[in-house]
Amino acid sequence: MLTSKQRAMLRSMANTMDTILYVGKDGVTDATVKEAYDALEARELIKCAVQQNCDLTAREALDELCSRVHAEPVQCIGRRFVMYRRSNHPKIEL
Repeated sequence: MLTSKQRAMLRSMANTMDTILYVGKDGVTDATVKEAYDALEARELIKCAVQQNCDLTAREALDELCSRVHAEPVQCIGRRFVMYRRSNHPKIEL
């Protein structure tokens, strides 16, 4: 579990990041989960977005993705959300 200080630090790091994962009209598919898993393993912190034709809200997509890839939710604003998972080779010191 992340503390509020850790979450604040991760939020500030995510501010300058580009969105690398999009949840489309099919929602959270197995392919989306695999992409998120691989991205988290490589980067630890990723920014995602829900496209307009998706039935899920950003919060629903965030919750589902986090539970399926064992990540921590960091932030959810509008259609964008950020999640974090410590990898086997940590790059971010909390």
